[in-house]
Amino acid sequence: MNKNISRKRRIRRVRAKLYGTADCPRLCVFRSNQYIYAQVIDDENGKILISVDSRKISAKGGKAKNDIATAGRVGEEVAKLAQAKKISKVVFDKRSYKYHGKVKSLAEGARKEGLKF
Repeated sequence: MNKNISRKRRIRRVRAKLYGTADCPRLCVFRSNQYIYAQVIDDENGKILISVDSRKISAKGGKAKNDIATAGRVGEEVAKLAQAKKISKVVFDKRSYKYHGKVKSLAEGARKEGLKF
């Protein structure tokens, strides 16, 4: 089976089980080769409530990197912005990625700042 087909099937399978509401939105993670992105999404209304990526983080403090430490800072920033919008609980959507490395660091950074999964 083609790798892209397998990846898309994993994404669809994960998304079938996860749904974000206004009270408990979905925290979606996307990794590219250069950056890592995190969005808090309300699926009921189809709106992106918060969006943070490693480019914004690096603009604040130096060169853009795609490493575990930057992913942790992205998670912390998402949690801070969520707290400001009175969001304390989210559903974690890791898409087709394994829960280790950058995805795990982002999740732990968000938890450290008080976001509950």
